[in-house]
Amino acid sequence: MKSIAILTSGGDAPGMNAAIRAATRSALDQGMAVFGVRQGYQGLIEDQIRQLNARDVGGIIHMGGTFLGSARSKEFREESGRSKALRNLARHGIDGLVVIGGNGSQTGAYMLSKLGFPVVGVASTIDNDLFGTNVTIGSDTAVNVTLEAIDHLRTTGSSHNRAFLVETMGRDCGYLAMMAGLAGGAEVISTPEFEVPASEIADRLRAAYERGKTHAIVVIAEGVKDNSERILSFFEKDKRMVGFELRATVLGHVVRGAPPTAFDRFLATRLGVGAIAALSKGQSGVLVGYESGDVIATPLAEVAGRTKPIDTDLVELARILAK
Repeated sequence: MKSIAILTSGGDAPGMNAAIRAATRSALDQGMAVFGVRQGYQGLIEDQIRQLNARDVGGIIHMGGTFLGSARSKEFREESGRSKALRNLARHGIDGLVVIGGNGSQTGAYMLSKLGFPVVGVASTIDNDLFGTNVTIGSDTAVNVTLEAIDHLRTTGSSHNRAFLVETMGRDCGYLAMMAGLAGGAEVISTPEFEVPASEIADRLRAAYERGKTHAIVVIAEGVKDNSERILSFFEKDKRMVGFELRATVLGHVVRGAPPTAFDRFLATRLGVGAIAALSKGQSGVLVGYESGDVIATPLAEVAGRTKPIDTDLVELARILAK
């Protein structure tokens, strides 16, 4: 393999830049030419492809987001769009592609792989719901950003005898809410997979108040039906129903934009290098992930269209620890 291209796709995740850096420099070390694709699969279609050298990826390891940019592409879902992408790759003499992203991104990688083009995916999503890896690039940082907010709110909550609703990202997956809620000692954790209705949240907060707690934390994922806005509206009917004064904080995209933690930088570096190692050995059509300290490869056919569920034991653990 003489030349490869790298793209980032879907939602950005802290550590993507570290993965780009690692893949670029690893490929250059093996004598490959490296191309960066701007704006994900849409950039492949529009030929936003330029060559990268070692200096182009300098000074980015500590930065959140992706300097290549990311975008969702409806056109790539069509056969005509994928054909344009393949023609542009051929025009630049590119022999292989590294796709850094989550579920939708790896489904796109699988589509190209089925057409015979060598593709290797790199597991990167803050939701950590990608099948074929224990942990994904960006999830550790996102959990820690959420946890930091919980810790700050707990402090002010104790001062004013308040309960705080903390809404974090997670449209379809509650990994961030579950992990940050457990680590932050939340009284209630509500996720799309295991939703706690507003009435039950009220009951749990009232019970916490009656046990003598001076504050309470409720962590919810954005994808739940009873989100922070609906819960506040429910509680407005009777402000005395929980004992605590109730406030809400919606974190939103702030969890994506933080500088990656040391772990996410390390993980991204390992996976970026692993992707190039796979391509150089003629291995493609796989997702490079991380399991038990090792870089592993899982066929994209087993990854595309699948998600990794939250461990149900965590739900029971959260209930026990909220006493």
